[in-house]
Formats: sequence, C-alpha cells, structure tokens
Amino acid sequence: MYKYPVYKPIIGEQEKKYVTECLDSTWISSKGKFISLFENKFSEYVKCDYATTCTNGTVALHLALLALDIKETEEVIVPTLTYIASVNAITYVGAKPIFVDSENDYWQMDTKKIEEKITSRTKAIVVVHLYGHSTKMDDIVKIAKKYNLKIIEDCAEAFGTRYKGKHVGSFGDIATYSFFGNKTITTGEGGMITTNNESLYKKILKLKGQGLAENKEYWHDILGYNYRMTNIACAIGLAQLERASFVLDKKRMIARHYKDELESLPIVFHKESSECFHSYWMCTILTENEKMRDNLRIYLKENSIETRPIFNPIHKMPMYNIHEQFKIAEDLSKRGINLPSYPDLDKQDVSNICAIIKSFFVNIA
Repeated sequence: MYKYPVYKPIIGEQEKKYVTECLDSTWISSKGKFISLFENKFSEYVKCDYATTCTNGTVALHLALLALDIKETEEVIVPTLTYIASVNAITYVGAKPIFVDSENDYWQMDTKKIEEKITSRTKAIVVVHLYGHSTKMDDIVKIAKKYNLKIIEDCAEAFGTRYKGKHVGSFGDIATYSFFGNKTITTGEGGMITTNNESLYKKILKLKGQGLAENKEYWHDILGYNYRMTNIACAIGLAQLERASFVLDKKRMIARHYKDELESLPIVFHKESSECFHSYWMCTILTENEKMRDNLRIYLKENSIETRPIFNPIHKMPMYNIHEQFKIAEDLSKRGINLPSYPDLDKQDVSNICAIIKSFFVNIA
C-alpha cells in the first residue's frame, strides 16, 4: 500500500446521493434520467453540440472509426507515443495504423512529420492529447483540409484541456473521452463521444445500441454493438462533472507546486505551451537517462511513492512491431515518469514527495 499512489479519484457525498437515487428508481441499466443529464451537461461543458455515453474510452474510439466508415486497407495516422487503445481501435476496423514521432518540447505528435506519412489510402488522423497537453490543432486542421482527412481527437487524458482558448475535442469530426478510475472525472469505467455533426451523432447512437432501427421494435438493420453506459455510471459521472472545475484547478495547482519544488534538479517537468491550457492529467518528469529513471522509480517505491513510466511507443509492441525508428518518442519513453497526480494532494504532500526525490539526487551526487 502506497502512502502516495499515482492516482485516486475523489468520490464524495454527491456521487453517493445520485447513485442512491438511481438505485431507488430501479433504472440501473442503460435507461434512466442520469444518462441524458450527464450527456447534456458534458456537451455544454466541452462546447460541443452532441455527446453520447459508452462503456469505455476504447469503445468510444471504435465507434468513432465505425461512424466515419474507416475500412480495411485504409490508413489512419496516429502518434506512436500513446496508450495502446488509440491504436488498437484502428486495428479493430481492419485499418492500418501509420505512426508518427513526437515533438520534443511538449511530447505531442509532431505535426511537421504528418504529411510525409500520408498516402492515397490515408483516411483519418487520430490526434491524442497526451497527458493533458494539447496537440497543435491548427496544424492538424490545415493538413486534414488539404488532404480531405477526417479528424478523431482522443481526449481520454485531456478533459478540460484547451487550445487557444477552445476545448480540445471541438476541432475535429469526432472526439472521444475516457472515464476510467484514474481520469480527471470518472465513472469507474466509461466513455463519451462528442461531435458537432448531427448525422454522425445519430449513427453512433445506432451503432452503440445494437443497430436498432429507429421506428421498429426489435428490428436491427445494421450490425451494431452493445456499447451503452449504465444509468448508475452516469449518476457518478454527473456528480464528477459538477466538481470538474475544482478538480482542474487543484491539478494545475499541484503541477505548479511540483515545478517550483523540482526546478533545481536535473529533470525536465512537462512544459505548457503558450497556446495550451494544460489540464495536467498526470504530472510527468523526464530524467537524464533510462538508468536514472529506473533507479529513481525504485527509490520512490521504497519510500511508499508510486510512479508509472511514460507509455511505451506502440510501434515497438509485438503486434505492431515495425522496423522504423521514432527517436524522440523512444527517448521520452525511456526517461519519463508519472508522479502522484491525484486532486486530493495538497502543497505539503507535494513537498514531501519532492523531498524524497531531492534526497535521491543528493545520494547519487
């Protein structure tokens, strides 16, 4: 048991109140008032016209690709430095993921390297806003228009993030979100899809609901999926959404404390560009090399502080292994650490964690 885990959600009285109300109503499956309440409030928060819930963030990506008619033999641009779900969903529809390296400053997909990967088979770009920072969406939109490509924004780690004052997720054709237990707002397990396109929204509703025809009971006229979220999960999500601004403020405060405490050490804290409002899903640092990263993680574990490494680049995974180098992504992955980032941390907690980190560097000096 860690004194300081990497993450834990805030679950309060409002969540319990809404869940109890849901249980008392007996509407506990995929119908009930909390579903529409959560969806409507979420669309209002992220400034998108339509939002619909689903079972998790991976499912949200799958539905997005299906709704955009991405097919076998087609290609989808995606960063190699991401969580595996961003790429697996592309494979689910039979398409081929085409990997792009990261940029060094903010660790997002390098938009300058996208065009060299586009072919006649390229149909979409999956943009991942990694660890709460935004990708350069002006560049993405420009490229997509030039080559007539669809844009899916994977906002699983970037709820509350903004690019040039506008919520990420509102730039592309479709955006997806995750509400896993370690996300900024959680339903335990769950996802959301947003769009400003009514026809895409209606198609997603049909796909996630077993392909049910609109005006004929138990008549299914397309292949669909059971990808619906429960009313209970939405009850939790609604309560979480009501405190979202508070949680985001806390996470940015925690990030500031880390930066202030660690600035004298030989590490790099995840930077925030002038164009971005960083939601700091995770507070992340880079050490000088892989050995230092591994030794620091061991030292912190011995002192009851949980950490996690930055994601492994997907192009190196056995099922996607390609003989191509992505030097920046590979380097970031070897040197990166996620520090405890949960919103219940206070300034003293961060100071305690940083004191242990500082003692590690004193010991190796």
